[in-house]
Amino acid sequence: MPDLRPYLVLGLALGGVFAVSGVGMVVLYRATGVLNLAYGAIGALGSLIAWSMINGFLLPDWLSYVEAVVFGGVASLVYGVLFGPPLARRDPLVKTVGTLGFLLVLLGVMSWVWTDKAHALVLPTTQVSFQLGSVDVNLTQILGLALAVVVTAGATLFLRITKLGTAMRSLANDREITAMLGVPVRRVEAAAWLGSGLLSGATGLLLSTLVGLDAVTLTFLVIASLSAALVGRLQSLWVTPAAGLGIGVLQSSLTPFDAVSPYRSMTPFVVAILALLWLARGRVLLGR
Repeated sequence: MPDLRPYLVLGLALGGVFAVSGVGMVVLYRATGVLNLAYGAIGALGSLIAWSMINGFLLPDWLSYVEAVVFGGVASLVYGVLFGPPLARRDPLVKTVGTLGFLLVLLGVMSWVWTDKAHALVLPTTQVSFQLGSVDVNLTQILGLALAVVVTAGATLFLRITKLGTAMRSLANDREITAMLGVPVRRVEAAAWLGSGLLSGATGLLLSTLVGLDAVTLTFLVIASLSAALVGRLQSLWVTPAAGLGIGVLQSSLTPFDAVSPYRSMTPFVVAILALLWLARGRVLLGR
């Protein structure tokens, strides 16, 4: 039996990032009805820009990291402002397909500009490590897990006690009635896009260090976040991060087993399929 402790540590770190991404997707969905499939691509592009700022323009590392987070917020906000209102009254599927188009545009830009695949973005926190028993743990891994708790708790409090959070919850219930009550719907939706984008930029930086700076890999890691959001029924801010942590731990724990290790990247897909089947089962039972 292999020693799973190092893989559990990595799994918790990855799961933490999946959890943060899932919470960002759920908050955006609850406020706008949009399931943003471009979430991972936005974070990946921000990280590649940060890499270029550090290695090409020799900007300070901290400034490049801030730029990556800000880029995520701005890119998400621009999409939400330009395409959010025209698609507001369309079916959720149409809204989701719109973000898929945005994903393909961003992926095309990354493939066109960064033709060299050999990129590496290592946060300074990775160089700070200590021993936890017999396992070497670095600060980036701790940060990934801690961020999941902080973001989930912060989002929960924000939605419950702030006026903007209350407006977002109202939008999730009924957009038309909320608008009739005088709530500035477009401003509230823009705030949701901006907040979700900032989280995308931050998670892109963490994932670039944890799994490597590869555009395609980072773009489609959104599947793991989407799976966590589906387990939480696109509603729960606590079930979603718990599912994200579970996916990260399960996927990482399969690494040392040669028979299943080549297929461990399928873990989020399997979880997503099971979640969809479970949700469909609930609707069938309700229909009966």
